[in-house]
Amino acid sequence: MKIKVLDTTLRDGEQTPGVSLTTKEKFRIATQLDEIGIDFIEAGSAITSEGERKSIKEITKQGFNAEILSFSRPLKGDIDYCLECDVDAVNLVVPTSELHIHDKLNKTPDELIDLSNNAIDYCKDHGLTIELSAEDASRSDVDFLKSVYVEAIDHGADRLCVCDTVGILTPDSSYDLFTKLSDLKAPISCHCHNDFGLAVANTLSAIKGGAVEIHTTINGIGERAGNTSFEESVVSIDRLLPDFSTDIKINQIYNVSKLVARLTGVYIQPNKAIVGENAFSHESGIHSDGIIKNSATYEPMTPELVGRTRKFIIGKHMGTHGLNSRLEELGLQVNEIQLQQICDDVKELADKGKTVTDVDLEIIADNVLAIDHEDRIRLDEVTIVSGNKVMPTASVKITIDDEQILNAGVGLGPVDASINAIKSIDIFRDVDLIEYHVDSITGGTDAFIDVIIKLQKGEKVVSARGTEPDIINASVKAYIAGVNRLLRE
Repeated sequence: MKIKVLDTTLRDGEQTPGVSLTTKEKFRIATQLDEIGIDFIEAGSAITSEGERKSIKEITKQGFNAEILSFSRPLKGDIDYCLECDVDAVNLVVPTSELHIHDKLNKTPDELIDLSNNAIDYCKDHGLTIELSAEDASRSDVDFLKSVYVEAIDHGADRLCVCDTVGILTPDSSYDLFTKLSDLKAPISCHCHNDFGLAVANTLSAIKGGAVEIHTTINGIGERAGNTSFEESVVSIDRLLPDFSTDIKINQIYNVSKLVARLTGVYIQPNKAIVGENAFSHESGIHSDGIIKNSATYEPMTPELVGRTRKFIIGKHMGTHGLNSRLEELGLQVNEIQLQQICDDVKELADKGKTVTDVDLEIIADNVLAIDHEDRIRLDEVTIVSGNKVMPTASVKITIDDEQILNAGVGLGPVDASINAIKSIDIFRDVDLIEYHVDSITGGTDAFIDVIIKLQKGEKVVSARGTEPDIINASVKAYIAGVNRLLRE
């Protein structure tokens, strides 16, 4: 059975605290949602503001394949704003729990049904498709909920939605509720919140109970603990529910996830399923070995399925198989003895609490491989003049191919001046410094300084390191070491 997807990232997702999207940002997200195969896009809530209506209009005029909706209360004013935005449909939200009807609206159940029916009639008179969403349906009396839905169908509602507004369903109660509503003569959808971390599980149970449409947000963003995660739901349907499917282009999921994270500024936790940075990362030696032999040993799906790539993490838990795979990716070939020594050195460094980067790995490998080379460039001397009223100036003496060269430079600080003094020499001029990082290895004012840099020449990028008590010497040595490596390669 085909399951339809309504994405409410641009409405419910934007209600995430601290998130406010511009018209251009909403348009970019809507375009990606349409391209990935979303069936229904809730573009916003037209009643909210003039800026919101501008954003919705920008989306509706594009002629997307997806049906474009606006959120609306069962009020004529809300519906008129939806019509002004030229949406295809409205997500007409009607509270159905006693708590909401009495305490929030101060109405009787009969008055609520009349309000709902009148709003549906007004929408139908103006040619709108209607999805009637029962707010707080999971805490509503089921018989009353059914009566609201039956009346809505009689007045022309096209689809029905059960909203678990405060996320109190469990997979069992979700299945039971949707089973009880499955005899209604209209398609029924599921809108879950994640207050207890069960939104995706409840959504999957709703599908088994008879839901044919799900409401989601990208990365599960939304108010409080968020909404049903789009990527987790869609991939779970594809992988875990063999009798159901969607029209979503699953291999584009990661791209849209990163876009929404970037535009909303909402951080994706590293261990988040499907799209978290650790979702397809492996450090354990046992896991890495199994993955290399057959990825199914420790992955329920291939990373390529969702537009990802696999990563082997360098650390003390890494085994030789995963380490060798990473070395090969870095272009380093080693024998078994060298591989074991590199592995031992990596673990020794990790045991000291240091994160082992690719730069560390390359340096460790270079030391183990004992590469026999003679550097063309050698640092002989660095002299610095700096003070409160003096432009930092550096003079460097280096030897290039047995020719000694003395050069000077100025900069914003002594390190900058030293690097500038080197860069103005011919052999350095087509080398770009693209990354510079400093760590203090030990404590105190006499600490050893670890300078790590990345240099680029043409399409070739190399990393290099300099470790000295003096940050200037460490920086210059790292720079020269990097250029020597570029020249060798």
